[in-house]
Amino acid sequence: MRLSPVTSKILLSLSALASGAIAVLAFSPFGYWPLVIPSLLGLYALLDKATPKQAAWRGFGYAMGLFLPGLWWIHVSMTEFGGIPLPVAFVLLAGLSAYLALYPMLACWVFARFFGGRHWSRWQLAFPALWLVADWLRGWVMTGFPWLWFGYSQIDGPLKGFAPILGVQGITLALLLSASAIWLVWKSRSPLWLAVPALLVAGAHGLMQLNWVTRGEPVKVALVQGNIAQSLKWDPEALAPTVRTYQDLSRENQDADIIVWPESAIPAIEKAMGPYLENLDKAMKVNDTGLLAGIIHYDEQQQRFYNTVLGMGVQDADGKESYFYNHSNRYNKYHLLPIGEFVPFEDLLRPIAPFFNLPMSSFSRGDEVQPNLIAKGLKFAAAICYEIIFPEEVRRNVNADTDFLLTVSNDAWFGTSIGPWQHMEIARMRALELARPLLRDTNTGITIVTDIDGSIIGQIPQFEAGVLRSEVRPAHGATPYLRFGSWPLYGLTVLLLGLALALRPKAHPWAREL
Repeated sequence: MRLSPVTSKILLSLSALASGAIAVLAFSPFGYWPLVIPSLLGLYALLDKATPKQAAWRGFGYAMGLFLPGLWWIHVSMTEFGGIPLPVAFVLLAGLSAYLALYPMLACWVFARFFGGRHWSRWQLAFPALWLVADWLRGWVMTGFPWLWFGYSQIDGPLKGFAPILGVQGITLALLLSASAIWLVWKSRSPLWLAVPALLVAGAHGLMQLNWVTRGEPVKVALVQGNIAQSLKWDPEALAPTVRTYQDLSRENQDADIIVWPESAIPAIEKAMGPYLENLDKAMKVNDTGLLAGIIHYDEQQQRFYNTVLGMGVQDADGKESYFYNHSNRYNKYHLLPIGEFVPFEDLLRPIAPFFNLPMSSFSRGDEVQPNLIAKGLKFAAAICYEIIFPEEVRRNVNADTDFLLTVSNDAWFGTSIGPWQHMEIARMRALELARPLLRDTNTGITIVTDIDGSIIGQIPQFEAGVLRSEVRPAHGATPYLRFGSWPLYGLTVLLLGLALALRPKAHPWAREL
């Protein structure tokens, strides 16, 4: 039965949305990582014989199917803490998703406009390269939002071995090449194309056997999860109970070498807490323990607020350094969260809704590259909450002698949604890329400790006050990704595009059918 043009367009739109939505299930907490492949195959089917205009809109629909359900968790902070009605939150999220969808839309339009025809190169070379360019733009334009890069879904998959070489987007490239090869099996009826994903899986497995770092002696760590409700976070009357919660949980774990408190665990201005912090520093020294704790710093000279992690207790290996106000053993957050930590066009937006006036939404950013935090002579490359999603920024703060990655967060903003799970998955990828054990401490969970391959070696339940105890060995050395960053991947992307352009004469409509 022949469908009407309107019915056909509706079905194609639904198919695009469904294909994108399937990919969401590949990410945490679902973890069905193979689903990225059928998701991409659905997109390929939609793009196969599409005009540039059709390809653009189908690519847009696919991306909306990915971003709308994949980022739905953002509404929690809007509705529960920002005073925005759910329908309005949906409109705002749809607007954000539509903006993010413009980048895949552009990739699909360029693909159909400049790489038409039937030659294998359009799928195996052009499309993977164009998708990577779109992902890079999405992660860079304005403040960037590199969430839901396909590579993150493979932290437990067979292609993870490419991360220490090319970063998370190296995995994304391997996924795209694999999906393209499987699509070519269908188009050409030749099973020889299956050699591509087979070789990629074998190569990734081989790369995981390589040892890029040396390991030190086990270190006892204790990550404190206070489980302080977001509604109490900045309530002055809740300050004393909050601090007491972290103190009590830490007191039971003073035999640890390192204790970690999450982002803004001390919900107060550092200077106002001066005597308390000095006493806390002394208490930690008595027990031969290093403490890394989140707090708010106000620089009186510059009149600026900073989201900060302090190093206290035993800092240097000799234990001689002591805490004092404005001491240098600290990390000030560099990459701030829009709306949550700074408000663009604030004169316009702040009067509109409480969402644009969230507590502590006037932070200044620290330096892009900062010295590692020191605790008990060990070096920690820190990232606070949102900035863990920027691989190059994290990489620039890791040195060959860095012992651990540290990320502290307050995921209470997103309640019981899938957001904290996706956030954790991203953090695990940083450990794999840089071959460093990761300490991830968050107020309400998910608090974890990972090994250098991103595998979880310790975890405690969400929404419970508790302490994650673990022993983990520090690592020294440098993966290729730590040494060279994303430049090898950029070079590979340019090479793929160059080859695709060189093969364009063979890709005209009169070329041999696949």
